[in-house]
Amino acid sequence: MNHDPYIRPVHYYETDKMAVVHHSNYIRYFEEARVDFLKRNGIDFQAIEANLGIMFPVLDVQCSYEKSAHFDDTLYIYVALQSFTGVRFTLYYRVELADGSLCATGSTSLAILNAHYMPISLKRKAPEIYQRFLALVEKDDATK
Repeated sequence: MNHDPYIRPVHYYETDKMAVVHHSNYIRYFEEARVDFLKRNGIDFQAIEANLGIMFPVLDVQCSYEKSAHFDDTLYIYVALQSFTGVRFTLYYRVELADGSLCATGSTSLAILNAHYMPISLKRKAPEIYQRFLALVEKDDATK
């Protein structure tokens, strides 16, 4: 399992007049980190959607802001799979600066749907992917 952080710079266009990252960008950072984290752990959204017709719409998003990030800062985004039921999962995010200071925490909950927008059992539809999700579920220090 790969739990290395997703690393990205803060771009100028993501900031406001005060050179602070606009709050809406953290949701985008979560998405980038989610796709990267899952892909590094053998769960490739693009391949799953293209080959199996499975979709992962976001049902819920939560973000708490602790410290401002600014233009040209480097963000380290840690992701952990918090829960997984086979038809829904929740990820936890921790966004830090290079010095380890906390910028934000958050979570996203996603459904697992077929091409007709109906919930499906990943265990029946794609048992290998189901097992990869199970392997990622853990009680991590990042979620405490």
